[in-house]
Amino acid sequence: MQQIPSVDLRDFLSDDPARKQKFVNEIGKAYEDIGFVALKGHFLDDQLVQGLYSEVRNFFSLPLETKSKYEIPGIGGQRGYVSFGKEHAKGRSAGDLKEFWHFGQYVSEDSPYAGEYPDNVEVSELAKFNSVGKEAYQMLEKTGVYVLRALALYIGLDEFYFDKFIKDGNSILRPIHYPPITSEPLDGAVRAAAHGDINLITLLMGAQGKGLQVQNHDGEWIDAMAQPDELMINVGDMLSRHTNNKLKSTIHQVVNPPRELWGSSRYSIPFFMHPVSDMDLNCLSECIDENNPKKYEDITAGAYLHERLVELGLIKK
Repeated sequence: MQQIPSVDLRDFLSDDPARKQKFVNEIGKAYEDIGFVALKGHFLDDQLVQGLYSEVRNFFSLPLETKSKYEIPGIGGQRGYVSFGKEHAKGRSAGDLKEFWHFGQYVSEDSPYAGEYPDNVEVSELAKFNSVGKEAYQMLEKTGVYVLRALALYIGLDEFYFDKFIKDGNSILRPIHYPPITSEPLDGAVRAAAHGDINLITLLMGAQGKGLQVQNHDGEWIDAMAQPDELMINVGDMLSRHTNNKLKSTIHQVVNPPRELWGSSRYSIPFFMHPVSDMDLNCLSECIDENNPKKYEDITAGAYLHERLVELGLIKK
């Protein structure tokens, strides 16, 4: 496959069973073939998108001394600011050429997960930063609910199978700033080295320009570019594992721009949709047969996430 398929969530949300099934078939096949789709018809409106990008640019434009006071020790970067070069891809030591922020789940006081997650970090210098981030978080989460419902049907599960696992799930909204490159990167460092995402699915804002590349099943790198009204959505390792690789988590990267564009920043905003920590990621029986035997040992989402955060350098052993 040489390009990312495009699908429209409004097909799934329609009252027409044929349109709904068309969406289920299209997104399921795309996730078997390449692991990525470009999705129209999501719940983010233009005003919210523009407001979020404005606030994100305002935050990353703050002095480093100001940003650094929001880097919270001891929580593995789960909330607040993570400084430039701190995260690296699995199996690499060179830090990625990026800084980022984490918004996390908003749980009610009576939720069984209320005490499990760190508090979100409030930026006092920017009056709208946290409120706009929360609204975007919730609209992306709402979009992800319907994507997972479609995938449940494709696999042969009850449509609402994933709902109980993603309510109050450990999802993360990550605004990323890739600063201008001012000198030759050391050790072959790139903006985001080749990796697979940890989570169930990732919903990505900001894939309109070149930079994001996806490795297809032939090992070729292809550009993944969405239209302005589209989100790029890919399968993460948790969902790939849970479906015994029926739905594929695809390796992707963000490459450095041509030298003449080194002086420009890049912004992207992925939403990493995670389940609750006690979800079992055991391979589904619907995805195991004689030709596809079980490929993974049983593990919970929480244990798997901890393993991966250690590998990424965000949690020290």
